[in-house]
Amino acid sequence: MPEPQVSARTIERMRVLLQHSLAPLRLDIADESAAHAGHAGAASGGGHYRVYLVSDRFAGLARVARHRLVYDALQDLMQREIHALALSLVTPDEAGGAGSETSRTQGQ
Repeated sequence: MPEPQVSARTIERMRVLLQHSLAPLRLDIADESAAHAGHAGAASGGGHYRVYLVSDRFAGLARVARHRLVYDALQDLMQREIHALALSLVTPDEAGGAGSETSRTQGQ
């Protein structure tokens, strides 16, 4: 599991990269690494993060394409600082709507 200061730096780097690439209207990043302590991937030092992102860039894109945009933006952090990502990616119109990806994710 990453140290708290390492996690804070990783979250800040994630925030900068995502803001630059996707101009989010809302961006929440949570470190869930503690919940995965003992997990084989945690031994590598990479953290587990949950990202909620609202962006106009997702308009007209399927879920996989939205995820690809995020992974492309964070590619420099993948495999070392980031081991796993849980993503909720919505457009402004979808944010908070009953049929949004976020609503389905929160119910799980």
